[in-house]
Amino acid sequence: MYQEFKSHLQSQLDEIKEAGLYKNERIITSAQGAEIEVSGGKKVLNFCANNYLGLSNDQRLINAAKKAMDERGYGMSSVRFICGTQDMHKKLEKTIADFFGTEDTILYAACFDANGGVFEPLLTDEDAIISDALNHASIIDGVRLCKAQRYRYANADMEDLENQLKKAQAQRFRLIVTDGVFSMDGNVAPMDKIYALAEKYNAMVMIDESHSAGVVGKTGRGVTEQYNLHGKVEIITGTLGKAFGGAIGGFTTGKKEIIDMLRQRSRPYLFSNSIPPMVAAAGIEMFEIMSSTNELQDKLHANTEYFVKGMKEAGFDIKPTQSAICAVMLYDAKLSQDMASRLQEEGIYVTGFYYPVVPKGEARIRVQISAGHEKQHLDKCIAAFTKVGKELGVLK
Repeated sequence: MYQEFKSHLQSQLDEIKEAGLYKNERIITSAQGAEIEVSGGKKVLNFCANNYLGLSNDQRLINAAKKAMDERGYGMSSVRFICGTQDMHKKLEKTIADFFGTEDTILYAACFDANGGVFEPLLTDEDAIISDALNHASIIDGVRLCKAQRYRYANADMEDLENQLKKAQAQRFRLIVTDGVFSMDGNVAPMDKIYALAEKYNAMVMIDESHSAGVVGKTGRGVTEQYNLHGKVEIITGTLGKAFGGAIGGFTTGKKEIIDMLRQRSRPYLFSNSIPPMVAAAGIEMFEIMSSTNELQDKLHANTEYFVKGMKEAGFDIKPTQSAICAVMLYDAKLSQDMASRLQEEGIYVTGFYYPVVPKGEARIRVQISAGHEKQHLDKCIAAFTKVGKELGVLK
């Protein structure tokens, strides 16, 4: 049987390569940071990491992780409800709840697990989920695991959302689900309008803050802070793997009864190991840093504004952004790969995105700005984009 299946897979892989859509992993041989070393020893500037606050290699987090390993060991070898809960897991959960102004928090191995495990324990076929069309794949998969009725509205389209909410009045409970920042475009969900519609049509709200927490809002508390909804939304999911240190670990934070039910029935929580003590300790340290100073958020916002302005002045087609994501639109899949490859030769490490990650004909290079970048890094990146853009005919 496998020989036939092997031929089937190889044929599909060949088609992906011929279409210029094959994804190759590039090897990093250093710690994550604004400047990294890649296989072969070349040093490049990294503009495609989710390392928004530059904390992935921060010595304060490293020291906290080392101390936890010395005192609490390497791993837990257990799920939470058996013997996998340490005091620092509970402290991190409380710290996250305090940060977002919520009532309680539950930790997961990743936000993919948080989104995969949130819907099925809470909603049945009597209920409705109304989801933004550009929500992350983890939300889409989580919705698939739930028997609730599914409604979808066009990205950030409030007229369409209202139409779907009217249809969903036939169901018992309604949950509107949206990314806080849409990771491929960089746009922020209009949470003020979403929340108003939720109140009007008696619905709850869930936000995935993975690309917005630490980034959006004056103090990095995400879109609920930006739209003055701090503590008002029923469910927030997020990750420790992006702005918050860049390691691993996800969470759901929100209303106490919701979190309690997830502890009883959420399968990724019940059947996955606890996050390691070192990750929990570094997470606690990270939130303490963020609560004591706004320096990193201020620098990130300034860097993003400077970079986007420079790229637009150079003539690039940039998606409107309110986050640290700058989508440089190229529209052609092969061009996005060729340009990313040429940019790496110029010392700029970026990635081309194309179907199925983004819609066909919407290929782009997603540039991600960090508080770890200095002005000279941003200038070098803009200059390299301009040079390669002219070479490849992107700029005239």
